[in-house]
Amino acid sequence: MMAFEVWMKTVQADMEAALDAYLPKAVPERLHEAMRYAVLDGGKRVRPLLVFAAGELCGAERAVLARAAAAVEMIHAYSLVHDDMPCMDDDALRRGKPTVHVKYDEATALLVGDALQSQAFLILAEAGVLNAEQQLAMLRLLARAAGSIGMCGGQAIDLESVGKTLTLPQLEQMHKLKTGALLRASVLLGAWCGESKDDAALERYADAIGLAFQVVDDVLDATADSAVLGKTAGKDAADNKPTYVSILGLEASQALAAKLRGDAHRALEQFGEKAQRLRELADLIVQRKA
Repeated sequence: MMAFEVWMKTVQADMEAALDAYLPKAVPERLHEAMRYAVLDGGKRVRPLLVFAAGELCGAERAVLARAAAAVEMIHAYSLVHDDMPCMDDDALRRGKPTVHVKYDEATALLVGDALQSQAFLILAEAGVLNAEQQLAMLRLLARAAGSIGMCGGQAIDLESVGKTLTLPQLEQMHKLKTGALLRASVLLGAWCGESKDDAALERYADAIGLAFQVVDDVLDATADSAVLGKTAGKDAADNKPTYVSILGLEASQALAAKLRGDAHRALEQFGEKAQRLRELADLIVQRKA
């Protein structure tokens, strides 16, 4: 098995090529330029990495994984474009460069998000390798993860919660939708591209890393600086948003992230060494510094 860093860079390079191929370039040029600006040359590609790791565990073909991973990443990118707009979080920095509405304008940013969402479902719907039943299930999974009972619903709760005090269960529910739903979908899409081994175990893994990702995000927002994060640090506190750090404190939040990492590892025990990439990604998610 190749070293994790080498594997990760290989997948990231493959994803950059796939996204470049799947993103349109023709008329209207400005919209397509802005879509490409939002997606290419940025981010750790955590969701595609999860798609590939789960897919490799389940024997999926690499070309099919690239298509599914590109679809997930476009949904993620669209959510960031909209999340940064003045009507949402009003942020000027994303992945170390100006946000789309700053680089272009608000109307273009709105259209970029809309178009990326459509493009994601288009490329997943055009996957000719999968049978119709499998393809429909994957489209349904991604739609649920992105919609009002997934990512969008979590964002709505987030906006409604500004200035309020949430209980820990309420905060967890918000982030299971806002952040966790798309990470969960990434794992399951990868598995469904091949011969899915055990959805229950993979779901337990995905639930653990989905929550851990947000806990670590909250910790980094409170402890890292903007240059390291590639986005505005300290914004949650400035906007009076409830976070794991504001509810639990910094040390307890770090301890929770470590526990969730352990939960993720335990969920994969039955797969043995075949799940090594998924374990390494759990470590990456919890131990990352940006």
